[in-house]
Order: sequence, then C-alpha cells, then structure tokens
Amino acid sequence: MTPRRLLLIPAAALLFSLGLYSWNQHTDVLDAFSASTGLEAAGSILKGIHAVKTSIASTWQRFANQSAIQQENEKLRKELRELSARMLLVSEQKAELERLRKLLGISPPKDWQLLGAQVLGSRMGPNSPFIGITIDRGYITGATPETPIMTPEGIAGFVFKAGPFTAIALLLTDPGVRIAVTGEKSRMQGILSGNGLNKPMEMLFVPHNATFEVGELLVTSGLDNVFPKGIPVAKIISAAPSTLTPFLAVQAVPLANLTKIEDVLLVVRDPETLLPQRAPQQQPSSEAKKP
Repeated sequence: MTPRRLLLIPAAALLFSLGLYSWNQHTDVLDAFSASTGLEAAGSILKGIHAVKTSIASTWQRFANQSAIQQENEKLRKELRELSARMLLVSEQKAELERLRKLLGISPPKDWQLLGAQVLGSRMGPNSPFIGITIDRGYITGATPETPIMTPEGIAGFVFKAGPFTAIALLLTDPGVRIAVTGEKSRMQGILSGNGLNKPMEMLFVPHNATFEVGELLVTSGLDNVFPKGIPVAKIISAAPSTLTPFLAVQAVPLANLTKIEDVLLVVRDPETLLPQRAPQQQPSSEAKKP
C-alpha cells in the first residue's frame, strides 16, 4: 500500500467523525444513545452489587438466626435438665417424707423409746463377712451393741458394733442372728435364725406336735432380754415335720424389706426404767429438832 493511501484512511476517519459530530449536534441521537447505554450499564452493575449485598446480608441473617436458635435451644436444654433434677429431688424428698411419716407413726413399746437413724451403707454381697448396714448413730447417740432396729413393717435386726457416732447392725437374714419369737396365734415359742441373703429364716426348737398356719406372724417374745415383746418379725411360709430332728421344720421370711432399707428406728430402753429407785428420805421428827 502506498503512503498516499495510508493517509487517506485517517483522513476518511476524521471526516466521518466530523460528520457524525455535526449530525449529532443537530439530532442529539448519539447523546441519547450513549446516555441510555451508560445508564443501563451502570444500572446492571448496581443491580449486581445490590444482589451480592442482599445475598451476603441474607446469609449473615440466617447465620445469626441459626446461632440465636442454637443458643435458645441450649438454654432450653439447660432449663430442662434443671427441671428434671428438681423433679427427681422432689420425688426423692416425697419418698423420704413418706418413709419418715411411717416411722413417726410407730408407737414405742412400754418402757422403750424410739430413735431415728439413717442408713449410710450396706454389706450384703457374697464376699461380705456379714449381712448388715451402717447407720449414722453410735454409742454416744443411742446405738449401743444389741440395740434392736426396726422399720415400719417390723424388726430388721440389731446393732452389732458401735463407734462414737456410727454403728454396724446385723440384719435378720445374717446367719449369726438369733431372736426369741412366738406365734401370734399359736403362741408356740422358738428361736428364729438367719440362713443367709435371700434365704428364708428358720424357726428352731419348735416341738414336733406344734401347729402353725402358713402366713401366721411371728412376734418377739422378749425372752432373750434384747427385743421388747410383741413386735412383728416374720411371716411363716412353711411348717412341716422334720425327718432328721425331733422338732418341726418351720421357715419364715422377714416382714421388713431388708434390701431397700434407708431409714430405721432404734428401740432403746427408757433411761428412767434403768435408774434405781431412790428410797424416800425420812423427815426428822419434831422431837429430834428440839435441843
């Protein structure tokens, strides 16, 4: 291409621009088109920015709402746990109140007093040397050795060892327990002996010709000088002649639920009945007062 032709291209472009400018001055078509195009372009950009802004704000709001919901849920869960704990506490307190009401409804035998005690622990496993419980009273607070313990149902055992403020009590099913009892109806006497955990007790030295009914209550006879007379102990479940001994084979189960003891009563002698009576002092005669 020759230099002359190269110069014609810019010249033609210049003439076209001048003509277009002159035409626009008279018609304003290009100004309107550029304004409209620029406005649409700016609007599209602003719409995109607004959409992004709205999306970010919506996402943040959803996150904030979700976080608030999670916090509210955690708060409700905490309140639910607290209410559940309170309900359990109220239920336990109600059960304890019922137990205490039953204990308070028991009248002590004549010349005896009742002292309440709480069970601190139990020893009933196969490896335990005895079947018993630990209570929160000792010899300073009324639980001396051989002190009977009972529940609202009847005799549960007696104190075996005592410290100053705690004591160990043997339960009826311990093999070392012996209680003098008598049949409530038959009035036949014998010695009730423990045979081990979850095993029926045995009534010893019952004459072969004695008659017992299944379900008859056995109460303390008081002949052992440990238990007061007339307190329920056990219920007969079987009575049959023995082929090995000249005595009747009598089995009984304790009335007290020995596996669910939480509170007990100690049956202690009234201190006033243990004090020797003082002889009345003689008043000096009127003649002795005279010099």
